[in-house]
Amino acid sequence: MIKKLILLVLVFVVAYGIYYVSIALPVISAYGAKNICSCVFLSGRTPQSVIDNELNSTLLSLGSFELNEDDQSITGNVFGLSERKAIYRKGLGCTLVNEIEEEELRAQKFEPLEKLPLNPDTIYFPMGDLLPDTLPNGFNQEVLEEAINKAFNDESYLYPAGTRSVVVVYKNQLIGEQYLEEFNKDVPQLGWSMTKSVTGTIISLLIKDNRLSLEDQSVLTEWSKEDDPRSEISLDDLMRMSSGLEWSEIYAGPSDATAMLFKRSSSGEFASEKPLEFEPGKKWYYSSGTTNILSLIAKKELGDDYLNFPRERVFNKIGMRSAVMEPDPSGTFVGSSFMFATPRDWARFGLLYLNDGVWESERILPEDWADYSKSVTKDSKGRYGAQFWLNANRTDGTDIRLPNVPTDAYMASGFQGQRVFIIPSMDLVIVRLGYDPAENFDFNAWLGDLLEAFKV
Repeated sequence: MIKKLILLVLVFVVAYGIYYVSIALPVISAYGAKNICSCVFLSGRTPQSVIDNELNSTLLSLGSFELNEDDQSITGNVFGLSERKAIYRKGLGCTLVNEIEEEELRAQKFEPLEKLPLNPDTIYFPMGDLLPDTLPNGFNQEVLEEAINKAFNDESYLYPAGTRSVVVVYKNQLIGEQYLEEFNKDVPQLGWSMTKSVTGTIISLLIKDNRLSLEDQSVLTEWSKEDDPRSEISLDDLMRMSSGLEWSEIYAGPSDATAMLFKRSSSGEFASEKPLEFEPGKKWYYSSGTTNILSLIAKKELGDDYLNFPRERVFNKIGMRSAVMEPDPSGTFVGSSFMFATPRDWARFGLLYLNDGVWESERILPEDWADYSKSVTKDSKGRYGAQFWLNANRTDGTDIRLPNVPTDAYMASGFQGQRVFIIPSMDLVIVRLGYDPAENFDFNAWLGDLLEAFKV
C-alpha cells in the first residue's frame, strides 16, 4: 500500500512537472525575446545588457536568444524548445509572433505620424528639451541633488541600487535629473503598468469626443446578449478595475496575466472572454486584463485611426516624441504594460495631469478628468482611482501608503519600480525608473528625503 502511494505521488509530481514546463517554457522564451527586442530597437541597448540585467533570474536565465539584424527580430528558446520570436516594426515597437503567421503580422499596414516638436533642442521644456539658465524659487538645490543621488547609491533604500533614471519637475520646470550609466535623457524605458494610465487617457479622449460615456454598458458586442451578465459591466467599472471578471494577476508563474501578455494574439479578447465572478462595480481587483479590454474598446471605436490616435491626440500635443505603445499581433495596444518613453516624456505625461489636462492653454483632457482619475474606487481601501494609484483615501485622508508624501499625491505605477508621482499641493512631478525585481525600493524614505528640499 505504501509503495503504491509513493508511486502515485511520483506520478503526480512528474505529471505536474511536465504540465508546468509545457506552460512555463513558452513564457520564458517569449518574455526574453520581447524584452530584448524592445530594449534593442527602441532603447538602443545591447542584447547582452538585457540578458545580464532583466533576464538574470534563475528561470529567465534558462533562455537562449538570437538577434537577427536583417529582419529586426529576436528569437528565443529554452534548451531548444518552445521557440518564440518578437519582431520590430517602425512606430510600433516590438510584437511577439503569437497565434499568427509572421508574414501576416509583417503585412499589417501602418504609417506613423511625424513626431512633434521637430526641433526639441531649440524649444524650452516642457514642450522641448532646452533648459533655462535660471530655476524657480522655493527649493534647496543642494538638498535636492543629494536626494536624487541617494536614489542611485544609498543602500538604505535598496541594495544593490536599482534606479536608472530620476527626473524632478517643479512649477513646470525641470529642476533635477540623473541617470545610471548606459541610460540618459534620450533612452526610452519601459513603463510596464504605468501604461495603464496612458490607456485611461485614450479612453478619456473618446469620452471628450462623445464617442463613449462612463455610464456605457454592453461596451463589447460579445457581451451584449440579454442573458450575458457581462452586459452590465460599465466603462466606469473597467476604468476602476471593478468589472467583476474572473482574473489572476500573478507574475511568479503561469497565470492569466502571463498567458495574455506572452502567449495570445489578442490581449483584450483573451481578457474579455473571462466569465463574471463578482457583480460589476462591487469588488475591486487589480487586473491588467481589464485595461486591455479598454484598449480593445478604443480600437473598435477608432478603427483605422487607432494606431496613430495616441500620438495625434496626446504625444505630439505635449512633446512626448519618444513614446511608443506596442501592439499585440491583433494590432491592439497592450495597454496594460507595453509602452516605452524617455524619463522626460514620462514626466511630461505627469505634467499633463498635474495641470488638470491643460497644456500651453489648450485643454487636452476632458474637464475634471484628473479629478475623476484620482477619485477613490470602492473596495480599494483608498488605494486606487481610475487607472491611477492613490497615496491616500481622498475622501477622508486615511489609508496612507506613503506617510512622508502629501496625501493628495497620486501616481502611475509600474512593475519593477517604475513610478510617475504627481503631487498637486507641491506643484511637483517626480519620475523614478529602474530595475527592481523584488519591488523593495523604499519610495517613502527616498521621497521623504527629496521633499526636504522644498522645506525652505
